Formats: sequence, structure tokens, C-alpha cells
Amino acid sequence: MSGETLVEAHKPVVFGSDLPRWPQVDFSEFGEVESKPLSRVQKLTAQYMSRNWVMIPHVTHNDEADISELELSRKARNQVGATVKLTLLPYLIKAAVSALQAFPQFNASLDGTGKNLVLKKYFHIGVAVDTRFGLLVPVLRNCDQKSISDIACELQAITTKARDKGLSMAEMSGGCFTISSLGSFGGTSFTPIVNAPEVAILGVTRSQEKPRRGAGEGIDWRLTLPLSLSYDHRVVNGADAARFTAKLAQLLGDVTALES
Repeated sequence: MSGETLVEAHKPVVFGSDLPRWPQVDFSEFGEVESKPLSRVQKLTAQYMSRNWVMIPHVTHNDEADISELELSRKARNQVGATVKLTLLPYLIKAAVSALQAFPQFNASLDGTGKNLVLKKYFHIGVAVDTRFGLLVPVLRNCDQKSISDIACELQAITTKARDKGLSMAEMSGGCFTISSLGSFGGTSFTPIVNAPEVAILGVTRSQEKPRRGAGEGIDWRLTLPLSLSYDHRVVNGADAARFTAKLAQLLGDVTALES
């Protein structure tokens, strides 16, 4: 084999380098159009999402949690005058922290070489927020040290700032795990893209009443929450994902423990 051939054989492979070029089309040939430039946030999001989708081998595991008791407790706390109106998200954040503590490989990142797994001892949770600027992900820090009410207050403040003024990079950095909630819009499941360098992201959609076998032959209607967990298959296996969502479902079903 010649020296030139050897060099070619050992050239690094660049993912996507052999794909056809993006089609350049004059859409006005087919009808009336309007052209609008992407915002700065949209451009950055597109770059990061494209990189994450191409570089991370994604798998999404779907499950559901019974949140019947949780919703009764949440609504009761709001009715007696909670300082900040409680949504489902603070409960999801608390449950996610406990699940990350039980399964540390989810609270981790691959280092720059891809050969070492960095296990984190802190619990910073990102929350995807839909804003007029585009998709922003503020990070709530040290959620393991905060109550449901503490998280609700911080979440309200940071999401309001994200929607009104935008966020700095510092406010969107250092996350361990991200939650993307589409429950206010609908849907039954989706495939969220992992927010690198994290190794997993939880997507939730609208809760719905489902029948369950009750006492005897009776039917018991329960409020269930769809869970969609996307993960980096280099770090997390399917069995790990199933255990993680099962743990989440267990935690969300025990509202007393979450509120303690």
C-alpha cells in the first residue's frame, strides 16, 4: 500500500461531510413568498440542535406517571394562598433531582475526549422556555437544597426574565439535566433533543385521565402524565432509561415525600 493511500486511510471522518449540499431553491417561482431572517437566538439554537442531533446517538423512552394525588395537593396549596402559584414544573424538578441521585450516570457528562464520564455532585436543572426571542433554557442551581416553594419562586422569576428581557449565557450554563414541558400546548409524546453536554432530557406533555383496574372489577380513573426521556446511548442503556422513568413515576406518585 502506498504512503498516500495510508494517509487517506487514516484521515479523520467528518460527520455529514459526504451529504448532498442543501438545496438552493427560488421558492418565488411557485407562488408568493415572504422572507424573514432568523433571530440571533434562533440561529444559535439551530447550530446547537444540529450538532447535538448529529453527534449524539439519541434514543427516546416513553412512560407515564400517575399524578392524581399530586394534582389534588397542588391545587389545594394554591387555593389556600401559596406565595407563588404552583405549577407541575417544581414537582417535576424535585422528582428529577431524586431520580438523578438514585441514578448518577444521568447526572453526568462525557468529557471533551469522549473517553471519560464526569459524574457531577451538584444538581442544576434546566427548564426549556418558549420566548419571543426563541427557545431559552434557564438553569436553576442546587435544586437539591430547595423546597417546592423555593423552586416555584425562582422558576417564576427566571422565566419572566427570559420572556421579557432574555437571559445571559451564565444563566443558561452549567445544567445537569433539562426538562421540556409542552403540557400547556398538548400532545401525547415527543422526542426532545439532548442538551449537550448533558446526557438526558425529559419531555412531558398534557396529562390525561385514564382508566385503571380498581377494587374488585371496578374502574378507577387516574390522571396520568406522559414522560418522554431522550438519552445519549453512549452513556445510558435502555434498561437504565426504563429504571429512571419508573423511579420518576414512583416519586411523582408520592407527593408527601416531594413536599417534605
